[in-house]
Amino acid sequence: MDKVQRELEDLKNSQTSILKKVSQIAAHNITLGVDLLDSKLPDLEEQVNATLSTASDLSQAFAEHRTKFFSDNNLAATVDPTA
Repeated sequence: MDKVQRELEDLKNSQTSILKKVSQIAAHNITLGVDLLDSKLPDLEEQVNATLSTASDLSQAFAEHRTKFFSDNNLAATVDPTA
């Protein structure tokens, strides 16, 4: 379970990085003024942001599931579910 949680966090971090890259491209395009980028980047940014939101929600929900699993199975004393 811990491995899945780490991978979900990694997914969140990757999506955050992609969102930053899209924003950087949009910022560079302010000086370039390429219409293609002006028309397509907002859609891309919206899609990546939606994926980031989904990944964040899933990570949080899985963390709650994991904590409940450890508690329900009396594993809290042997394994730290927040690690």
